[in-house]
Amino acid sequence: MDLAVTAVRITLNAASYVAPGPAGKAAFRLFRKPRGRSRLRPDERPVMDLAEVGAVAVGGGRAVSYRWGTGERPVLLVHGWESRGSRFATLVTELLDLGLSPVAFDAPGHGEATGEAMTILDLRDIITALDAEHGPFEMIVAHSLGVTATFVAVRERGVRTERIVAISGVPDFAYLVDGFCAGLGLRARLNRELRRRVERELFSGETDIWSRFSSPRTGRDSTAEAGASSFLIVHDEDDDMVDPAASRALHSTLGDRARLVVTRGLGHRRIIGDRQVAVSVRDFVVSEAPGRAAAVPDPSPRTAAGRGSPWRPSCSS
Repeated sequence: MDLAVTAVRITLNAASYVAPGPAGKAAFRLFRKPRGRSRLRPDERPVMDLAEVGAVAVGGGRAVSYRWGTGERPVLLVHGWESRGSRFATLVTELLDLGLSPVAFDAPGHGEATGEAMTILDLRDIITALDAEHGPFEMIVAHSLGVTATFVAVRERGVRTERIVAISGVPDFAYLVDGFCAGLGLRARLNRELRRRVERELFSGETDIWSRFSSPRTGRDSTAEAGASSFLIVHDEDDDMVDPAASRALHSTLGDRARLVVTRGLGHRRIIGDRQVAVSVRDFVVSEAPGRAAAVPDPSPRTAAGRGSPWRPSCSS
């Protein structure tokens, strides 16, 4: 744990004894806003320069949308927290080669969008708006918090798609709060205060947010995703932000409609720009049987920081 994190932990935990309200407010400010905007990378620019750029008004801000292709066979790409649409550049190229038309975006507080931050409801509403403009989508590919938001959009807004690709998916909104507190080493008292502030200040008037904003947990829950007939779940075993067990549980819940691919050495963020992951998504598109095992590319050209191949054989139902 670095010195800055240690200082925050000591300060907030100490303050929570004598002034839990102000300490909770400080923790909420840290939780609420991204630490910074991720920037466009040089290798992403050629793909992004080819995009048709649009806008989506949401949550008092403006999301920026990107569209490639002819509009036929559209695919939606949903980024997560502290990310941006350009991170899917490698996948965009693969999808265009298949004749699909990718659509991506930067949510408020991210990439080129306005605003300071986004909520899961902002992501839900952006997905819904893009579905109305460009959908129905043949496939939705989502990463991290974007996975959770995708399931919420399907359940609550009737967004329909044939396939969903869930990469490093956050299982539920409570996981974010608990992970934030665990990462800073905050006391249980601050966790409770942070949850109260999230309910009151981010989702005032919303009900049951801790169970609503979640991926399917049971087979019965999974029937709510009736618009999707098949799922590809991808997670890295070295993910230090979201436990890979979350994706294994989702795979188990979705049963024979889902397949699971486990990578190694890519972590939570590099996985969405990895070419082998993009190839696996491409193979998922062209495969015929939803229950068939996912194709795993030849791992020999790649290694992961001396760990050997970043790929392991996929697990399939």
